[in-house]
Amino acid sequence: SYKWSGGRSVEVFDSTVVGVTTSSGHTGYGEVCPLGSAYLPAFPAGVRSGIAELGPNLIGCDATQLLQVNHVMECAMKGHPYVKSAIDVACWDLLGKITQMSVCDLLGGRFGDHVVLYRAISQESPEKMTESVCNYLNQGYERFQLKVGGPDTNLDVQRIRSVAKVTPGMILMADANTGWLPHQAMRIVDQVRDVDVYIEQPCSLYEENLSVRQHCQKPFILDETITDLPTVIRAFNDKAMDCINLKISKVGGLTKAKQIRDLCVTLGISMNIEDTWGGDIVTAAISHLAHSTPETFRLAATDFNSYVTRPIAKGAPQRQQGRFTASHGPGLGIEPMFEELGSPVLDIH
Repeated sequence: SYKWSGGRSVEVFDSTVVGVTTSSGHTGYGEVCPLGSAYLPAFPAGVRSGIAELGPNLIGCDATQLLQVNHVMECAMKGHPYVKSAIDVACWDLLGKITQMSVCDLLGGRFGDHVVLYRAISQESPEKMTESVCNYLNQGYERFQLKVGGPDTNLDVQRIRSVAKVTPGMILMADANTGWLPHQAMRIVDQVRDVDVYIEQPCSLYEENLSVRQHCQKPFILDETITDLPTVIRAFNDKAMDCINLKISKVGGLTKAKQIRDLCVTLGISMNIEDTWGGDIVTAAISHLAHSTPETFRLAATDFNSYVTRPIAKGAPQRQQGRFTASHGPGLGIEPMFEELGSPVLDIH
């Protein structure tokens, strides 16, 4: 199981794969996988019921006109960006296949030979988390996100200090996933003031995080509260963070993720480029967005297909020494494994 703050955990990851087919016979694919039902205002069954509601409004649209598709989705359904994400990603895959271009090139072009990954470390005892980090160090990872935010703040301090001893000079992120109250966060930040660590989303509310940030000398990452472009602008103006976690499905797909990514590059904000969870298709989408981002602004990315046990698509990026690369093939460069996915649960035409 994967464990994070507040005693939350997930053992089975429920992913939805979407195919968008044009009248010319081309098909693009996307995927979305909420992290259970208690992480963000999203849940796995909500994806499918939302698509059933939204899908009929898209019949007859030109799937290669991405802003138009997104406008139709916004008019047809307020909010629920995670429902729209896989549709949007599928349209990008489709556009790449039709134009014979990779999504990475469509998003702006490739920067560097590879993308550096971080590894999320499930919340356990300090000893187990340190042991896990050591195992991943041997696999080439050099950046780690520690799941803290437990009820015992002293134990969280021990987790941070224990792992920091085996990761000198590396990027270490202490991610509370909204699990601390402001007074707890300020206490912990003070107790690790001599440790080289980033502080990530300590509290639930934006205003709470801003208060902690104003008392914190550590690099500061916002995640759960970064939900759209206006929030990024507000956080930048308030000096509420140094970095953000840019999750594709949380903002509604690659179209809106690209808008936020490009703004962050302009404003000088580094990003972890990722998603809530997922398999091969989500990982492919992450790789294209990350690889098309200038390296200076890439804090790290995530290879979710190495966290799960079942492959669902051929051609997805595979980690090598804590790094991956986006496919050079058309679209996302993947093809679903229908023998794994089974028959469609919903068909809208």
